[in-house]
Amino acid sequence: MPLAPVEIAFLKQIIAERSGNVISANQDYLLESRLAPVAKSVGLPNVNALVAELKKQPGGYLPERIAEAMTINETSFFRDGAPFEALRTDILPALIQKRSTTKSINIWCGASSSGQEPYSIALTIREFFNELNSWNVKILATDLSEEMVKRTADGSYSQFEMNRGLPTPLLVKHFDRSGPNWRAKPELRKLIDARRMNLTGAWPTTTFYDVVFLRNVLIYFDQPSKERILTRIAKVMRPDGYLFLGGGETLINLNVPFLREPIGKTVCFRPVTT
Repeated sequence: MPLAPVEIAFLKQIIAERSGNVISANQDYLLESRLAPVAKSVGLPNVNALVAELKKQPGGYLPERIAEAMTINETSFFRDGAPFEALRTDILPALIQKRSTTKSINIWCGASSSGQEPYSIALTIREFFNELNSWNVKILATDLSEEMVKRTADGSYSQFEMNRGLPTPLLVKHFDRSGPNWRAKPELRKLIDARRMNLTGAWPTTTFYDVVFLRNVLIYFDQPSKERILTRIAKVMRPDGYLFLGGGETLINLNVPFLREPIGKTVCFRPVTT
């Protein structure tokens, strides 16, 4: 039975409350296709029954499962290219000079999906900056989905996933065959700290970050949520840090403490110091 408008509204409210993800009217069809497997996994015949169960037990584990199921996990190695080029040619060389005393660099990839973005950063570091081998370099990779966090920590990808953006020389140098998949070598995996995090909830971090990648996720939030998230990000960034957003994302009409700065073929955003 198709979902009734009241059931659709109920599900969209739960998703927005749990993840900040605002499901538009033209995405309503996704509720059936993405939540049907959730219903089946808990022994329910369809999404209508899932809605009924949610109404009976609103404080259980199902709201989190539903929010995770509606998250779009689209990613690839070195996606869009230019941000990683800027990291290699401009940002990391500048940070190496500025952090020469502390010998510490912290990078955060928010909404990192299955981990190809943080691994692309790790590959850039290992390939081009041997001097950082003796530094304290950490890449925090966070995502709403526990499944995606586990995949990132494991660092294992199919041949199809490897073919999406990863040059063959980097594949054979930094990954080992693991059954039908390829797994990142230990020296690559140890750079990455994978954790579950809801951008609209509590942030389990007290670190200040030199670089933040928050790409292709703000498009799913409404304007007040975007402003809250970006304002919180500014507070956990170094004053001379760099923020990367997705290619189609902008801060126009948002009241947030960042200034746009072109770097090479891309743009980043720098925190406004007061």
